[in-house]
Amino acid sequence: MQLTDTFKRVKQASKRLGLLTDEQRNEILLAVSKAIVKQQQRILEANAKDLSKMEKSNPLYDRLQLTESRLEAIAADMRNVATLPSPLGHVTKAKTLPNGLRLCRVSVPFGVIGMIYEARPNVTFDVFSLCFKSGNACVLKGGKDADCSNREEVALIHEVLEQYGISKDVVALLPATHEATGEMLNAVGYIDLCIPRGGRKLIDFVRDTARVPVIETGAGVVNTYFDKDGDLEMGRAIVNNAKTRRVSVCNALDCLLIHSERLCDLAHLVEPLAEKKVIIYADQQAHAALEGHYPYLEHATEESFGTEFMDYKMAIKTVASIEEALEHIDNNGSGHSECIITKDEKAARMFQAHVDAACVYWNAPTSFTDGAQFGLGAEIGISTQKLGPRGPMALEEITTYKWLIEGEGQIRA
Repeated sequence: MQLTDTFKRVKQASKRLGLLTDEQRNEILLAVSKAIVKQQQRILEANAKDLSKMEKSNPLYDRLQLTESRLEAIAADMRNVATLPSPLGHVTKAKTLPNGLRLCRVSVPFGVIGMIYEARPNVTFDVFSLCFKSGNACVLKGGKDADCSNREEVALIHEVLEQYGISKDVVALLPATHEATGEMLNAVGYIDLCIPRGGRKLIDFVRDTARVPVIETGAGVVNTYFDKDGDLEMGRAIVNNAKTRRVSVCNALDCLLIHSERLCDLAHLVEPLAEKKVIIYADQQAHAALEGHYPYLEHATEESFGTEFMDYKMAIKTVASIEEALEHIDNNGSGHSECIITKDEKAARMFQAHVDAACVYWNAPTSFTDGAQFGLGAEIGISTQKLGPRGPMALEEITTYKWLIEGEGQIRA
């Protein structure tokens, strides 16, 4: 399969996209958001074809499913992106040198952003809105599980773009094949930045294969530490929300760490999880505390810790101190999101200072790790790396900069 012509067209379209004003971009985003709501039935019908190929018991089913309310929320997010200030043209540094040269550093689009994602049809609209608002063209490579949904969504976007006289090549959807992924990762000179969004297996493959620049996102092994001074009712609500709100997303809780002095409260702490039939893999001490009090209980193994479950499953590890909790997170976390539940500010500050993750919470669930929740509009992904963006990535994170230099005939000695 040869996709070079597609990449060339997107690259050319990206240069013209930079000529649009922010007002023009906003008008088109609002038009697409209206089309999503007005034509939601065609999208839902395409989504139903994808859903028919997946078992409802699969925890990824919820991530794949679109509903009227979810489409309305997607449209609302797009409208919100349209209201945000443009990330382009910001002067981030300016100075005049002793020789009179005037230097200015200004924010500009990357150009073409390649996005690889799995069974997440909402990502198609999110990525388009953020890329279009920031002056970037995008090449999308969705998973086969969501291919019908993605194709209908991109077709709708193309229709709106053509109504406004904009080349539909500013958004391209590749075939849902491994070969297409390989071609994107080797599209040197055409793809300026590639962002994979999915599980550890996908992230590792992209990082190990790509010849174009990559920002790692998505994989989240998330821990929450219930300290000896944690508020029980607060902790109960936080743990339940972090685990069961949506189990298939990267900010979902995977491992609860509990101080040994609070094992007497463990059954009450995790009781709400039973309603969703969450299977708990508990270490020896936690298992003894829960036996006879929690119905879906298993013994933990070494593999239970450091696992991103993406399912109604959770591990529990007993620790004797905050230092032991921090050591566990160091050894088993993925740098995504971590949480401490405590009334002790000193312990909380120590936790936040020590934990090496993009987002570190005190008395709030990790389910808030999300671009929209952070007030960024939508998000293109959550970066777990340290070079470049970190945490939820939105408009500012998908721009770069260039230097503008003005002189009056100066020459260098």
